[in-house]
Amino acid sequence: MGLVATDYGIKQALIQLGVKEINEGSSTGSDCFSNGDLISSFSPVDGELIAKVKTTSGEDYDRVMRTAEAAFLKWRVIPAPQRGEIVRQFGDKLRELKDPLGKLVSYEMGKSLQEGLGEVQEMIDICDFAVGLSRQLHGLTMHSERPGHRMYEQYHSLGIVGIISAFNFPVAVWAWNTALAWICGDVCVWKPSEKAPLCGIACQHIAASVFEANNLPEGISCLINGDYRVGEMLTTDKRVPLISATGSIRMGKIVAQKVAARLGKSLLELGGNNAIIVTPDADIKMTIIGAVFGAVGTAGQRCTSTRRLIIHESVYDKVRDALVEAYAQLRIGNPLDESNHVGPLIDVEAVNMYQSALDKVVEEGGNLLLKGGVLKGEGYESACYVKPAIAEAQNNYQIVQHETFAPILYLLKYSGGLENAIALQNGVVQGLSSAIMTNNLREAELFLSVEGSDCGIANVNIGTSGAEIGGAFGGEKETGGGRESGSDAWKVYMRRQTNTINYTTDLPLAQGIKFDL
Repeated sequence: MGLVATDYGIKQALIQLGVKEINEGSSTGSDCFSNGDLISSFSPVDGELIAKVKTTSGEDYDRVMRTAEAAFLKWRVIPAPQRGEIVRQFGDKLRELKDPLGKLVSYEMGKSLQEGLGEVQEMIDICDFAVGLSRQLHGLTMHSERPGHRMYEQYHSLGIVGIISAFNFPVAVWAWNTALAWICGDVCVWKPSEKAPLCGIACQHIAASVFEANNLPEGISCLINGDYRVGEMLTTDKRVPLISATGSIRMGKIVAQKVAARLGKSLLELGGNNAIIVTPDADIKMTIIGAVFGAVGTAGQRCTSTRRLIIHESVYDKVRDALVEAYAQLRIGNPLDESNHVGPLIDVEAVNMYQSALDKVVEEGGNLLLKGGVLKGEGYESACYVKPAIAEAQNNYQIVQHETFAPILYLLKYSGGLENAIALQNGVVQGLSSAIMTNNLREAELFLSVEGSDCGIANVNIGTSGAEIGGAFGGEKETGGGRESGSDAWKVYMRRQTNTINYTTDLPLAQGIKFDL
């Protein structure tokens, strides 16, 4: 891997993170040598080549898996609270390296520095959550119908967890999975996005340093780099009982079929088409803040980004005009400059999809209030900077039904009661995040009821974007049904076992069956 000097201190950040080896790609810790082809990591901030990384070959993959299998046999028998201590140390290491890792996330992915640092903070938070959870991996005790018997259930480590993550959160989503998997006694094999491979390598170095300091097997944390072909090695591998995949619906359907074909388990976090309902009783100031950040944060490249604003006709003009005024104040540019609100899209392909979406909404009859466009010239050294756009549209437009990973916000008008707005909100195939802006208690409760939002996340008086690690994160319908992070999401990383103990000298059979010999 040849590092390229930049003007933003990225080379120094990489060195602080331990990313200074040549030929890095597949890794089970300190062993970072790979035999695959090279992939290049370009920054969308300035279009510069950051580094070239070796991808994982079939031979590399088998070596990684053998190392992971051996590590699992040792890791699973360490008591969970002791595994939690290792996760605590990993979280402390992240605290030490928060600034360089946050800077790398910002530069390699293109999100604002504040968001990059915030993503590392999410990693720290999930480590704290997992440490406490390591003493709470509880089962249940049930009453047996047979006298002299005790029945209970417990959870055991599952094995190797395969993690496939997306470019938009190049480190946090891995940590959501890994911190929980580790305290559950699992080992992890991670394929980060080929669009942000250096973030993965940096995290692998941090984890490896913690395991090495504790004289633990390096294979507890493993890394494989490459495109979808490397992902297929994971999804088709019977040695991997659980695949956690984050990405598009198209990708998720392929993963689900591959894993189901071998009767494995999938945890899918897929696309969102998230809406905020704005009722006549909404606080307009709060609405604008939530909608603008939800629509333009991370340049609209979050699965929880606000795509649709469903506004009651009585406040439609007021909300529309306030949005246009707010967008005029947005500063677009280098995300490492904290005075900017919006950074670049990930690459030129994303820019092309953005432009195509704007063309399609006009073709279908929509009205562009803010036309968007690609930014060029000084301050926009890469071709990935675009203007956030706003379009008046209808919910049944094909492009509105589709998730476009870009800062495009569709305004939809509704009339009548809240039921009509909820029907629009639910009238898409995705079911990730949703929100309502209202000061009316009845409206809020209806939105949260069984007749309300059909999404995995439903918020009142906050936007669709962002989530606390204490709650389970995930969505319904074609979003995949998976749950990560908080609550009892840990259970997917373990296998459940029901146990019955007979402490008598008789062997009564269930349901009173007689089987005399």
